[in-house]
Amino acid sequence: MEQFVFEYQHITQSTLSPTIVQLVTMATEATESAYAPYSQFKVGAAVLLENGNILTGSNHENASYPVGICAERSILSTLNPLYDHHKIKAIAVSYKSEQKNASALSPCGMCRQAILEIQLAQKSPIEIYMCSPSGAIIHVPDASYLLPFYFSNAML
Repeated sequence: MEQFVFEYQHITQSTLSPTIVQLVTMATEATESAYAPYSQFKVGAAVLLENGNILTGSNHENASYPVGICAERSILSTLNPLYDHHKIKAIAVSYKSEQKNASALSPCGMCRQAILEIQLAQKSPIEIYMCSPSGAIIHVPDASYLLPFYFSNAML
């Protein structure tokens, strides 16, 4: 039997580099611009580009539920036209909710696929920092770890 093994770390901000602290902080701040009138589940994402720029996005719900967009895909959708020559080094995802949940937030399946698609295209790993309101962070050094049996252009 084959086994899928991947590495991840439970970390705190005190162990992060200043750049990654800024990335996590900006993801947390991006929750403030979320439009979540139905779920009250506000998500923010921040993307660190190889040139040092950090871009942010937030989730936007819609009364027609499938029309909404996750924070991760909202920021990723702006990258190709604006920054197609800059690789993504890392993504941080954070949230704010009326529920008192302390768990780190993992991207949904659709966002995992979108992140992985960019990782495959740029041919270098994208680190993921999954954050909680309590300050707990899970770090994954490669987006493929979040979607081990991913679909790619190699299958088309």
